Amino acid sequence: MSAHSLPEGAAAWHSLEVDKALDLLDSNVDSGLTLQEIQQRLQKYGPNELEEHGGRSAWEILLDQFKNIMLLMLIGVALISGFLDFWALRGGTLKPGEVPFKDTIAIMAIVILNGILGYVQESRAEQALAALKKMTSPLVRVIRDRKLVEIAAKELVPGDVMLLEAGMQIAADGRLIEQSNLQVRESALTGEAEAVNKQATLTLPEETSLGDRLNVVYQGTEVVQGRAKVLVTKTGMQTELGKIAAMLQSVDSEPTPLQQRMTQLGNVLVTGSLILVLIVVVGGVIQARGFSNLQDLLEVSLSMAVAVVPEGLPAVITVTLALGTQRMVRHNALIRKLPAVETLGSVTTICSDKTGTLTQNKMVVQSVYMNQQNFRVTGEGYAPNGDFQLNGQKVAVDEFPEIPALLVACAVCNDSVLQKEAGEWVILGDPTEGALVTLAGKAGIEKDQWNSKLPRVSEFPFSSERKRMSVICQVQEVATADASLSAVDPVIAGFLESEQYLMFTKGSPELTLARCTQIHLGNHASSINEAQRTQILAANDQMASQGLRVLGFAYKPLVEVLPEGSEETSEQDLVWLGLVGMLDAPRPEVRAAVAECRQAGIRPVMITGDHQLTAKAIAVDLGIAREDDRVLTGQELQRMTDTELEEQVDLVSIYARVSPEHKLRIVQALQRRGRFVAMTGDGVNDAPALKQADIGIAMGITGTDVSKEASDMVLLDDNFATIVAATKEGRVVYTNIRRFIKYILGSNIGEVLTIAAAPLIGLGGVPLTPLQILWMNLVTDGLPALALAVEPPEPDVMQRPPFSPRESIFARGLGSYMIRIGIIFAIITIALMWWAYNHTHAQEYQGNPEAWKTMVFTTLCLAQMGHAIAIRSNNQLIIEMNPWSNPFVLGAVVVTTILQLMLVYVPPLRDFFGTHELSLSELGICIGFSALMVVWIEGEKIFFRLRGKKTV
Repeated sequence: MSAHSLPEGAAAWHSLEVDKALDLLDSNVDSGLTLQEIQQRLQKYGPNELEEHGGRSAWEILLDQFKNIMLLMLIGVALISGFLDFWALRGGTLKPGEVPFKDTIAIMAIVILNGILGYVQESRAEQALAALKKMTSPLVRVIRDRKLVEIAAKELVPGDVMLLEAGMQIAADGRLIEQSNLQVRESALTGEAEAVNKQATLTLPEETSLGDRLNVVYQGTEVVQGRAKVLVTKTGMQTELGKIAAMLQSVDSEPTPLQQRMTQLGNVLVTGSLILVLIVVVGGVIQARGFSNLQDLLEVSLSMAVAVVPEGLPAVITVTLALGTQRMVRHNALIRKLPAVETLGSVTTICSDKTGTLTQNKMVVQSVYMNQQNFRVTGEGYAPNGDFQLNGQKVAVDEFPEIPALLVACAVCNDSVLQKEAGEWVILGDPTEGALVTLAGKAGIEKDQWNSKLPRVSEFPFSSERKRMSVICQVQEVATADASLSAVDPVIAGFLESEQYLMFTKGSPELTLARCTQIHLGNHASSINEAQRTQILAANDQMASQGLRVLGFAYKPLVEVLPEGSEETSEQDLVWLGLVGMLDAPRPEVRAAVAECRQAGIRPVMITGDHQLTAKAIAVDLGIAREDDRVLTGQELQRMTDTELEEQVDLVSIYARVSPEHKLRIVQALQRRGRFVAMTGDGVNDAPALKQADIGIAMGITGTDVSKEASDMVLLDDNFATIVAATKEGRVVYTNIRRFIKYILGSNIGEVLTIAAAPLIGLGGVPLTPLQILWMNLVTDGLPALALAVEPPEPDVMQRPPFSPRESIFARGLGSYMIRIGIIFAIITIALMWWAYNHTHAQEYQGNPEAWKTMVFTTLCLAQMGHAIAIRSNNQLIIEMNPWSNPFVLGAVVVTTILQLMLVYVPPLRDFFGTHELSLSELGICIGFSALMVVWIEGEKIFFRLRGKKTV
């Protein structure tokens, strides 16, 4: 090892001859490595396993929950309240019947519950790396010290000679030494579904892309067939899989817009509360000309601090997001991380794969060209139902003898099976071949029937070099000396003279046509001329420009079956049949979904590994791009710097021939442009891009475990329209979150101002205890807030641009609304409080002088009920709204009102919450003052309506 330096980067190994690679790694194909060499390399390179570093432990996640500024303030309130109770208990000044530490216990219970709630949401540690680790084989066979041994995969080192067989999972990256019929499924890394034929003898240019490196294998991929001997070149974190693991761990998870807004909200509320507490304490000390009333001022401060924190808000938001996930599941969108529900509403760009997401992942033949005529074929999916049309008119297949001849070739030169399952036509095999079987079925040519007429006796399988497949069939109805060809099936008769075998070939139109010397016209073959070749190639180009995948078909009568390996000589002097153009047809619902995206101010972008012509045809058809839009290919993207790419991402809506690793660069470039990105993916290589995206969307049907674990959302039906439906739901959720934040914080501001006013206007004592404030914030605020969370969507929810994910929680007038309504709450309640204090302290009053506090408590709670009903709509009056469109609000108001009255009139509850029984006239006055809140809000709606302005 000391004499040689290893090539830098994975690209170097596929550009080396096998002998050179063995020499660089000081290895021997027959003897492998010695035990001493293995120990040295294990020390140098470490074990062959993916390393996990960084991340937070469960304890760190739990402790982080209590760093929230609002929870920290509540903890401080609980400690001070506990100290005051302890001091009163020790000094014997505790009021009769009062339970010590009641407020402290209640506040700490809320703090702990909120902490646990946050922990549960965050503690679902990222499992993408764990899913990657599952892709490494536990055992592997190697040659060491001239012996074949089986070892744990983690013991592999560079230079080991590894043996592969069908069904094995490859445990490290390696250069092929030798191979026999080796096929490897690399879809997890490259996104390509078809297995790759590997060849050890090739040497490739260094710039060869990952999916085209046919002489190397990669960790985490699977051997489909064949066997091989492999020189291990990369292990552990140096493998392609290891690089993905490193990228996954290097992508930082940014706080979602909702999390950022909640942090901002907490900072504003706590800062405002502390300023108000300072004003009250300083004002009280000045008013008393000393510190004689310091304990009363501390009690007021504690109540204000509890009042400003919306203790029920985290629970309400969590429930709202959970309800949103349930609704999304009904639309086939599975949300893995709760904040993603709201985040979806902020999406400005949706980057979508093509195959299976925008399209049906079902190849459908749309065009057939023969004898200078282009036939259009109708029908959807794999159902063998459809018509052949010429110049827009339906035609009978038997009127054109060339068509049945071509369709027989489609059915016979084919390995797929068409069958009906649960009432639906499905294909077993390659989708392209399935489309050909379906095409033949539309003309009544059934594959099974023709396989019996023309049983296969030999074949030349498809190869990437030949780009063709040929099958040789024996003709069962052969003309004899006693029978003429007229007794044979007319289609077969058109193929034959007196031969007993037919070879059918399909493949690349250009390469297949180049081997043809004749053309099938009518029901016989004739010589092909240059003009006909030119016309066929022009038709091929025309079909390809429409995004069709085009195959050419030919046949050849044979006297005898040629031996295996004779394809080069056999596939000569063919008879041309025609062209078949097929398309992975767009999903019918996607076109409307794209239009809805456009209307909603969301830009759809297509990212695919497919050919640029195909990608553009689909994108233009769906409305994702215009005919003159640029298509950016992966090769062009590879040459671009990050700055150059950033300049282009707002102009490009189609990315073609893109490798999955390019997706990460595209996402980052869009994010640097200030876009809020949703990205789809299904392969292992997609995982870093999914994690980087603001919303990572994995495919539920075709997606790997790694992509699903790295995502925020899983599409259960792999359908683009589902993303749009989920985006709409995200907007509804965000609108409802803003609605109940307005509702909760408007009353909290009113509570704080009411409590602050009590000592400043000379009233004795604190109108509300911390326990009563907790009751309001959790129950009388919480239940209606939950009901508002299921408010149905507004009609224009997808007819406006997305709101900026970086907008403040107080944006678009919400902050001014909360302050305005909070002040009105306070004015109404302070007026009631002034009247109630004087009423209960009058000489003729027979009740408890402290009843004024209960009247304040009751008025605030009942006013909130009216607020809940009025806030359902920003612009409609209560009398204009359908109360049954959200019956939960009405139910929550009724239940909460009953619970509030129980606190006043049920003795055990009255004792626990420190309330006093009110007379009917006092209760009526509370209801009257509370109703003024509804009058004000409805008056605002009328005022803004007259001014032609919408409220928030």
